[in-house]
Amino acid sequence: MDPVAIRIGSVALVRWYGLLIVVGAVAAAYIDSREAKRRGQDPDHIWSVFMWCLIGGIIGARLQFVITASLENPAYLQGYLANPLSIINTREGGVGIFGALGGGLLAFYLYTRRQRLPFWSWTDIAIVGLPFAQAVGRWGNYFNQELYGGPTNLPWGIAIDCAHRISPYLCPPLGEFTEAARFHPTFLYESLWNLGVGLVLLWLARRFSRQWPPGSIFNLYVVAYPLGRFLVEFIRLGTPLALGLTLGQFFSLAAGLAGLAVFTYRLRRAASPPPTGEPVA
Repeated sequence: MDPVAIRIGSVALVRWYGLLIVVGAVAAAYIDSREAKRRGQDPDHIWSVFMWCLIGGIIGARLQFVITASLENPAYLQGYLANPLSIINTREGGVGIFGALGGGLLAFYLYTRRQRLPFWSWTDIAIVGLPFAQAVGRWGNYFNQELYGGPTNLPWGIAIDCAHRISPYLCPPLGEFTEAARFHPTFLYESLWNLGVGLVLLWLARRFSRQWPPGSIFNLYVVAYPLGRFLVEFIRLGTPLALGLTLGQFFSLAAGLAGLAVFTYRLRRAASPPPTGEPVA
């Protein structure tokens, strides 16, 4: 399977992974702009902040990969120390979704501060399109033949070329599995989960946006996405860090618990009556 979508001769111009990320990001911005318009806000802010978030997300995603790869494999750390420019070379490694979310959120925060927009209200607008972007972007893993799960006999299992196999599922004579072995398409599981999360968030935004405090839809995303990622990690091939859990699962637990705590706290605070002597809003 060719990971390159457009090439001229031997020169790879556009890779499927990058193309799908851009397509997903544009789709998310369109959905967000419709949500902004539905709420009576200026949808142009979504398109104005688009590049801010895209750049911030790319920087954050790469930083996460560099940090986690260095923690999991000292060889990566030695390579980065020997050649610091390789840190910014995404062709020599991957990216991390939690870093992308953090970098994009920081860029979004700086934009709302600069434009004097209510940050939490706009996070609710901007977050509804993100799961759809992730659902599209995850298909880049399919073209790269990466982040797959263990062998399976299920009809939707996918074949993985020998060049992309990882231990202990190497092809003969290095391993015991044949080229006909099929593997769990964990990218598909996460893509479908993200699609479901996006549909639920759109419904919640229309049903409860006036009852819940600003930022609640965003907080629920921070709970829902890590939950799916945590579960998929049990199937995806990876190296456990501790307690049988991968580093991605620890990130998921931390993010999900934090999102749930903030959502519960802000919901209870909004429902609490004001102190005696203060007027009711």
